[in-house]
Amino acid sequence: MSGTPVHGTWEPEPAARWEDAFLTGNGHHGALVFGDPDDERVVVTHHTLVRPNGAEHARPPRLAGRLPALQDRLLAGDTNAADDFTDGRPPQWVQPFHPAFQTRLRSRPAERRDYRRSLDFTTGEATAHCAGWAGRVFVSRADDVIVQHITSAGRTLDVVLDHRLPGAPTTLAVGHGALLTPEGAALSLRARYPGSDRAYTGVCLLAVTGGRTTLTPPGVRIEGADALLLLTRVRRHTGEWDVTAETRALRELPASYETLLERHLTRHRTAYTRVTLDLRADPAERALPGSALLTRPHSPALLERLFAAGRYHLLSASGLNPPRLTGLWTGDWDTAWSGAFTNDANLNLQTASAVSTDLPEVTESLAALIDRQLPDWRENARAIFGTRGAVAPAHSDGESGRSYHFSREYPLHLWTAGADWLLKPLVDHDETRGVRDPRTAAALAEAARFHQEFLTRTDAHGHLVVVPSYSPENRPANASWITVNAAMDLSAARHALRTAAAYHPGTPDADRWRALADRLPPHRVNQDGALAEWARPGLRDRYDHRHLSHLYGVWPLEEINPYDTPELAEAAHRALALRGSENDSAHGHLHQALIAARLRDADGVTRALDAVLGGDFFHASLMSAHYPHRHVYNADAAHTLPAVLVESLAQSTPDRLVLLPAVPAACPAGELRGLRTRFGARLDLTWSPDGARAVLHPTRTVRVELRTSSGAEPLDLVAGEDRVLTLGTR
Repeated sequence: MSGTPVHGTWEPEPAARWEDAFLTGNGHHGALVFGDPDDERVVVTHHTLVRPNGAEHARPPRLAGRLPALQDRLLAGDTNAADDFTDGRPPQWVQPFHPAFQTRLRSRPAERRDYRRSLDFTTGEATAHCAGWAGRVFVSRADDVIVQHITSAGRTLDVVLDHRLPGAPTTLAVGHGALLTPEGAALSLRARYPGSDRAYTGVCLLAVTGGRTTLTPPGVRIEGADALLLLTRVRRHTGEWDVTAETRALRELPASYETLLERHLTRHRTAYTRVTLDLRADPAERALPGSALLTRPHSPALLERLFAAGRYHLLSASGLNPPRLTGLWTGDWDTAWSGAFTNDANLNLQTASAVSTDLPEVTESLAALIDRQLPDWRENARAIFGTRGAVAPAHSDGESGRSYHFSREYPLHLWTAGADWLLKPLVDHDETRGVRDPRTAAALAEAARFHQEFLTRTDAHGHLVVVPSYSPENRPANASWITVNAAMDLSAARHALRTAAAYHPGTPDADRWRALADRLPPHRVNQDGALAEWARPGLRDRYDHRHLSHLYGVWPLEEINPYDTPELAEAAHRALALRGSENDSAHGHLHQALIAARLRDADGVTRALDAVLGGDFFHASLMSAHYPHRHVYNADAAHTLPAVLVESLAQSTPDRLVLLPAVPAACPAGELRGLRTRFGARLDLTWSPDGARAVLHPTRTVRVELRTSSGAEPLDLVAGEDRVLTLGTR
């Protein structure tokens, strides 16, 4: 044994860049904490903070009347038929996510002896200390407030809410407020977006222990205090916001950091500690700061910490919404790709571990987002396709679910697989608990109704045809982007129809949906022996691409697997081997790893992990970047990596358990505790080169198939009775 894994990270210096600031959040508010005793900055974010850019009024294009003619042309072999299938508008990005402001506490520079800043994943606290100074910050899940505590040994502190963050519009209309209170002071900042009636307001209540507080507009000066407690909230709104009422609400909270922390821990610690990973790492490496550990890409200690950090950040980013491209955090107004919810890969990858690593907080945030946006999904179906049902957009700012972000090169308005992909984690969630959420049932029915009315064309063999069809964000080598029968669309339509039928048993709709699913064409294997990205004969694959949409049937679905469909699995494996990495994006590498794990390819998982861990994708904060060398702040790698490790060690469906299918080279031994399976049992797994031991804690009586390197056997589980399995050497 090598001791307990580290559930946190630390650095020997304050953050010099916002990308390296430690992160804390409650799924509504987020905070980026620099930990600088001389100029402490905490950047405040909130999921609702998106800048109006015209998209707030955008609607999907009304193209339904032109759809039959487009279908005729595509089926007749016109490979460029859809290039002008728009309403002529220029590309419109969703409203960009942005930071609110930073709370800033400046003092005269002092000697920094014994400095250290830390992030505790079990509490959500970002702390820093040196001789004579200490700071602590967390974002409360119980009270929805950013809580900051400073002890400064009598230092003079100038406190202000500062909106001047990188990329902030010079035309942002900003007003400050400051007043003294019996406890200390209250600061406010109101910012109105240029050319808009929309605004956001932040309020910070200061409770000062000792010393003297004076107004120094736009902030306050605190002299000789023993301690300072700051409570901060931000609200996005239309028109005015009642700052007085918000200040009063903050004053009603306990003026005690420890009391507020204890209320928060009941929710945060309980969630974080449900699942743990121990890779028997070297204690000396476990003790390293995160930035030093990142220079050891083959270290089990690094994988342990990134697994823990990934679950921590995923939990912290999920509440009102699931994570954006940047999670819940940014320190710059110029957020890449608008900091959107990107549904054609990124959001789905980031939430991939939510069910298995027991974070229902994440799936609940996804369910709530879908439920709020379902009326917009219906509008997409009516306007673009002329059908009932629902079609999900490829991008969203969290406010709107309408499809309006598209262009000739990215015809995202014609992508029909999104609803199924977004609903898949919710179906998995229901399977783990044995109870079907009525919101999921309703959304699945809407997805099935769309396919019921959309799938009206047939081929010469009587199969239904998905036309138009799109494989994000790729195109055939010999055709334009919009074609016929993309593999992803086929898999998604089949899954949506059959799953909706399972959620609505005994109904006429269920019978119709199953019959439709059975009429869809099979996948095609191309001349290279690979699963073709387009099942339509004559369309040639273009392999060097970051997306792996055509392997959707392998992951996240189980339509193609080595056990039930070995020939298709072999073709899928060939397709994976031929796939390039294109622009070296992190999500592409980890998407490859997830598919490799499903295909029992340990070497493929190892290669993908090596590319990410050796490519300098992680900041000192342990948040990740989209490209190598920490280029473009992005949460894909940070949030997806835990799923890769889980899928490599254990996989489950409602009737199957696969143990140790693709153990990566950096994980020769370890223990994974608390995993949730989709047949209603918790799993504790211990493995080494000498063998493995699994303990199942079932909540349902069920028979499943157990798959190991030795083959298959039936496994009978009885609710409430633990089952111990011993596996031989791999």
